[in-house]
Amino acid sequence: MRQRPEILIVDDDPALLKLLAMRLDLEGFAVIEAGSGEEALAKTATHRPKLVITDVQMGGMDGLTLFDSLKHIHPALPVIILTAHGSVSHAVDAVRRGVFGYLSKPFEAEALLAEVERALEQSGAPPEFDWSDTIITRNAGMEAVLTEARMVAAQDASVLITGASGTGKELMAEAIHRASPRAQKPFIAVNCGAIPENLLESELFGHVKGAFTGAVRDHKGLFLAAQGGTVFLDEIGDMPLALQVKLLRVLQERTVRPVGALQSVPVDVRIVSATHRNLEREIAEGRFREDLYYRLNVVNLCLPSLQERVDDIPLLTRHFTAQLARKYGKTINGYAPEAMDLLLTCPWPGNIRQLLNVIEKIVALATVEIVPASLVQRALQRQAGEMVSLDDAKKSFERDYLIRLLRVTHGNITHAARLAKRNRSEFYSLLRRHNLEPGQFKEDSE
Repeated sequence: MRQRPEILIVDDDPALLKLLAMRLDLEGFAVIEAGSGEEALAKTATHRPKLVITDVQMGGMDGLTLFDSLKHIHPALPVIILTAHGSVSHAVDAVRRGVFGYLSKPFEAEALLAEVERALEQSGAPPEFDWSDTIITRNAGMEAVLTEARMVAAQDASVLITGASGTGKELMAEAIHRASPRAQKPFIAVNCGAIPENLLESELFGHVKGAFTGAVRDHKGLFLAAQGGTVFLDEIGDMPLALQVKLLRVLQERTVRPVGALQSVPVDVRIVSATHRNLEREIAEGRFREDLYYRLNVVNLCLPSLQERVDDIPLLTRHFTAQLARKYGKTINGYAPEAMDLLLTCPWPGNIRQLLNVIEKIVALATVEIVPASLVQRALQRQAGEMVSLDDAKKSFERDYLIRLLRVTHGNITHAARLAKRNRSEFYSLLRRHNLEPGQFKEDSE
């Protein structure tokens, strides 16, 4: 991991570019060089510089045009321009437009370094975060998602992460936080589908003593606990409509009102949310607010399934095996070709979470340094046949019960809710929890 931030320098004069690079390199900065504005823009797609230093007068895209493009893509990225003495007035005008600062050529090394330090200090540049330590991939689709994630991490836009269960949505959310200017503040994750509806508001926004039965002391809630940091709302599609209204108010007003409180409290957090649901379909069917969706979905990152990342399976397998071998005190040097073939051809409906589970079984059972195909087969079969937890068994029974009920009633919600002895709102919540659509049972009857 680099100890100093990356700085992108841009100049179409190779000699001046090399001289500037040497000066910054001697001070310990990591330098990225670009010989044109076009090349500089391309390099910001694969690197995440904390500062750009660019000449104004260049062939092709000039420095101010580059600044305008960077401001649109990376609003928080500071830019210092280098200008000849005769164009200082243009530089001053550029500062009014948002350029961080300028230096007139020729300039002293001390002046350059002072301006660089000032820019980095005011930009609040966090310690360099190495994405490759957290997100393991060489898949083109996943790399494209990572490129977008790197760009949005330095900004404060709300991010919605979508993808199937087990694809690593929380891992991506935490990586975005750790690469952001909020990295030194808390990252707090909450699963909106795992907390009972009557407790979720209190957990998110807090409550005051005596607000309800059992509220024996003040509770500040997760939003205030994450002050200055990031709140990750997992399974946002499971949030009840009444609470969606209150979350929208928090996003609009940047305040929270604890349950039972008379006054709102200012809050400064970034929202990253995730869901495996199709929220546009949820909006069409009245289960998710459209205005909240657009507030949350400023940037959308869709994570591919493991089936779409087959080329990552050997990489992930080696990574998980090395981690777990240390945990279990084992020495494992690789997999037999037939063993790896089994892993490559498995459908992995549970995605990366399922792969990790299988690798842990393999490592725990391993007695030789090269994993044979028989051990992989054994781990895969054991996973398929092992007993599920009581919670999973309850969920499975509840889902089967709801399916039978909808079939009997041909998707009639009123009738089905009456048979289940639940009101319509509660019954709809049950259906959402299990991702069931009443309409398909009407079609089945037809």
